[in-house]
Order: sequence, then C-alpha cells, then structure tokens
Amino acid sequence: MDKKTLKTYAIGILIPLAVGGIGGFFTSMGMDSFDALTKPPLTPPPILFPIVWTILYVLMGIGSARIYMAPPTATRNHGLIVYVIQLAVNFLWSIIFFNLGAYAFAFFWLLLLLGLVITMIYLFSKVDKLSALLQIPYAIWVTFAGYLTLMIWLLNK
Repeated sequence: MDKKTLKTYAIGILIPLAVGGIGGFFTSMGMDSFDALTKPPLTPPPILFPIVWTILYVLMGIGSARIYMAPPTATRNHGLIVYVIQLAVNFLWSIIFFNLGAYAFAFFWLLLLLGLVITMIYLFSKVDKLSALLQIPYAIWVTFAGYLTLMIWLLNK
C-alpha cells in the first residue's frame, strides 16, 4: 500500500473518530441524568458503548476512504455527501439525547439517521461492495440504539 493510500485511510478513520470524540466530550455532562434513567432489558453495560462506537467509526472511516478513492462518479459523490450528513446527524443525536434529554425527539432523529445509513449503504454498494458491507454493523447498531431510545422514552415519561 502506498503512502497516499495509507494517508487517505488514516484521514478517513480519523474523521469519524474525531466526530465521535467531540460528541462524547459535549455529551459527557449529560451522563449523570442518563445513569438515573430506567433502562430497558438488553441495555448493554456502559463500557460497551465506547468500544462498539470506536469499532463502528473505524469501519465507517475505512468504507468512506475506499469510496473516496474510487473513480469519481455522481453516485460516489452522492454517497460521500450522504456519509457526511449522517455523521452530522449522528453527532447531533448525542446532544439531543444526552444533553437535552429529548428522548421522543431523539427516537425520531434516530429514525432519520437509520434512513441515512441505509441510503449510504445503498450508494456505497453501487461504488464498492466492501465499503457497503463494512457499514452493516453500523446499521444494526443504530437499529438497536433505536430500540434503546424508544424504550427509554417510554419508560421515563
């Protein structure tokens, strides 16, 4: 692998990790109120969340780098735009949920995120199948997060 490719992968991975890290910094103030909530069955232990998100951000970064390095097409460009938008929506979800405690709104925001992730997977699949496959764990986790968010909203009305 040449230096340019390595650099592209490194930047691709650092971008979502930075978004996640900044989001984590901003939402750390809302963790005390989250700890006090009634949580649904299947809620993972707190230590699992940063581990899973780190893995997902790395997979996102690898996938986005592969798409970025693909020959320029309208589909490739559209996929990268959707990728950036879903990263922003992902970032804002954390603030809506943890800082604002707006659990109902956070649930519907998460549905928007899931729609964007599915759209991203579809667009990525048209450019590079592996990039699309790397995003499937993300879609599954966002679906699971939807369950957790919905149940937290319902259990803490």
